[in-house]
Amino acid sequence: MLGRTPGNVMALRPLRDGVIADFDTAELMLKHFIRQVHEGRTLVSPRIVIGIPSGVTGVERRAVMDAAQQAGARTVYLIDEPVAAAIGAGLPVAEPTGNMIVDIGGGTTEVAVLSLQGTVLSESVRVAGDELSEAISNYMKKVHNLVVGERTAEEIKITIGSAYPNPNDNEIAMDVRGLHLLSGLPRTVTVKSAEIRESMAEPLSVIIEAVKRTLERTPPELAADIIDRGIMLAGGGALLKGLDTLISHETGIVVHVAADPLSCVVLGTGRVLENFSQMGRVFSGRSSL
Repeated sequence: MLGRTPGNVMALRPLRDGVIADFDTAELMLKHFIRQVHEGRTLVSPRIVIGIPSGVTGVERRAVMDAAQQAGARTVYLIDEPVAAAIGAGLPVAEPTGNMIVDIGGGTTEVAVLSLQGTVLSESVRVAGDELSEAISNYMKKVHNLVVGERTAEEIKITIGSAYPNPNDNEIAMDVRGLHLLSGLPRTVTVKSAEIRESMAEPLSVIIEAVKRTLERTPPELAADIIDRGIMLAGGGALLKGLDTLISHETGIVVHVAADPLSCVVLGTGRVLENFSQMGRVFSGRSSL
C-alpha cells in the first residue's frame, strides 16, 4: 500500500530506525498483534518480550515499554536485538566463547560480540536496508533523472543489488519504470548491477566501518574465538548478494549467513520466551504493571 493510497487512506510506518516514530499507531499495532495471537479473546494480559536496537536511548526504551503496557501487556521485557539474532541463528551464546553477530535490519545495523548470555561490546549504526534503498532512489534521480518510489528501490536492491562483484555472474540488467524528471512523463530505464553496487557503496562502507571498529575493541581471547568461528550475518540485509564476501574481504575473517536471516531476531526472542527461566540474564530491561 505504501505510495499507492488514495487521499482518504494513510499508510503509516509506526517504527523508523528501529524505534517508535508514531506512539499511538505503534500501540494500536501491538494491540492488533495481541488480539491476533489470542484469536480475539479479550481480558488477556500477556508477558511480552520485545527486541530493541542496542544503541537506543533511555527515553526510547521507555516509549517501547509504555506502548506495550498500554496495548495490554502484563510484564514487558526488553532484549537487545543482536542477542536475540544470535540465539535465533543458533550461536552458542550461553558458552564462555566469543560470538560475533552483525544484524542488518531495516532501520539499524547492530554489531555485537557476545559471550555467556551477555553483550561484551556492541555498536549500533542507523544505516541499514532503508538507507540502501534510499541510496538507490537518489542515484536513479541524480544519474537517470528518474523518480522511483520506496517499493521500486527495494525491488531493484533485491533483484540486481550486490555488495561485491562476482566474476561468474555477468552484469545483470533490469528495466526500471518511474517518472522522468525532465519530461514529467512515465519512462522506462535499463540499469546494470554495477551501477546499483556503486550507488550503495557509501551506506555499505558505514556498516563495514562499524564491524571494523567493533573488532578493534574486542578483547584478545574473544578475538581468537571470532577468528576461529567467523562472523555471523543476520537480518534482511544479510540477503544482499556478496555482502558476506565484502565483509570477509575487508576483515580477513570468514563470514557465515544465518539459515533464515530475516527471522533470526523474532525466532531468538521466541526461544527466550520459551526458556524463560534459563535465559533470564539476556534481558536488558523490564517493567510490569
